[in-house]
Amino acid sequence: MSATRSRERGSVRDRRDELARLPDAELVACCRRNDDLAWDTLIRRYRRLVYAVPSRAGLPTDAVETIFHETFAKLAERIDTIDRGDRVRAWVVTTARRLTIDSIRGRIRARERDDTGEALQRLEDPAQLPSETVEEMEQRHLVRTALRRMGERCRRLLTALFYDRSDPPRSYESIAAELGMPLGSLGPTRARCLGKLLQEYERLGDE
Repeated sequence: MSATRSRERGSVRDRRDELARLPDAELVACCRRNDDLAWDTLIRRYRRLVYAVPSRAGLPTDAVETIFHETFAKLAERIDTIDRGDRVRAWVVTTARRLTIDSIRGRIRARERDDTGEALQRLEDPAQLPSETVEEMEQRHLVRTALRRMGERCRRLLTALFYDRSDPPRSYESIAAELGMPLGSLGPTRARCLGKLLQEYERLGDE
């Protein structure tokens, strides 16, 4: 029984990895076929980007959570009407932004916050969100997506080097030991992986 469960978990893990490497258009196509794992992958791919929109506008946690859930609920309702699956990132950002504007307007009417008028004015500027442009958020998202599409060796190495938040920072020795790499090969491998990451990033930009 335990062996069966282990195989099942391995199969799900492999399926998740396969879906994570898919471009948006193919992932959306899987979602349209009611693939639960595809939906989970799509939500994981864009959850930080969606959370960032109301968070940067200064909304409280409960409003941010509501906008997050409403954004993906609307996506589920309208997934079949999106003409181009490769534009799903722009769709969720636009939807989250509109819901954020609606939330701010509601707070103005309810007089729940004195500074919501200023927040609304900043948010309605099509060029940027408060303190961080949508373009900057999307660039960061593209980097994370490019990283997910890379092979396991490069993905693990770059994650350990640039995304690990250990305090104090991990040493090169501990990273090399974890990955089973000679310490002297860490630098050259990092350079190669960064080159591959740049190529994947540019490919995503073209898509």
